[in-house]
Amino acid sequence: YHLSPEHKYPAQTLECLTATVHFLKTAENYGVDPDRIIVCGDSAGGTFAAIICQELVNRRDIPKIRAQVLIYPFLQALNFNLPSHQQNAFIAFLSRERAVYFILKYLKKDLSMMEAVLSGSHVPESMNLKSRKWINADFIPEIFKLGYKPPLPTSFSPQVHEETKELFETRFSPLLAEDAVVRHLPDTCIITCEYDVLRDDGLLYKKRLEDNNVKVTWYHIEGGFH
Repeated sequence: YHLSPEHKYPAQTLECLTATVHFLKTAENYGVDPDRIIVCGDSAGGTFAAIICQELVNRRDIPKIRAQVLIYPFLQALNFNLPSHQQNAFIAFLSRERAVYFILKYLKKDLSMMEAVLSGSHVPESMNLKSRKWINADFIPEIFKLGYKPPLPTSFSPQVHEETKELFETRFSPLLAEDAVVRHLPDTCIITCEYDVLRDDGLLYKKRLEDNNVKVTWYHIEGGFH
């Protein structure tokens, strides 16, 4: 797929979707059983894989994806104060700040909004209340919450929210998909790493899938990095 910021969001997602649909329709031409196709990606690729599977849930004109493999995926841009964000805030390569930096660069947004997004000021209270049933440190197993401190309340910034509305789209934050979509997703394998700010995204998606009776296989790499 073409890269950002030269090619604006959601071009990358749409290109992945187009390629996937084409292959599902023509798989037999390549000697592939269309009923045994798995979508897989790591990091941002895991994001795209999750989104593709959600986008195809209601398609009746193509074969169903057999399974999805999500390797330390990025899945939400509402809460950057989960236990994994705090524990790995200064890890090399993908620190907490760098994760938000990449997000804003990807969307061609002003980097001056970084602190507001990190603190959660971009999220209105209505969205906080709705998303709390999906994105919540209470759902992270205690073994992964060493040293976690609940973040202090922050003031909502309507201006930052208006500038970052893409963050609340399921094509950007697939963890926000409704249960009506999640319950129809294919069998899933999720891989998370110990020293990764995105670890809890994977753990929260695992819970959502299991709560909706989707079969999940989970591998956690102790000592692993993003």
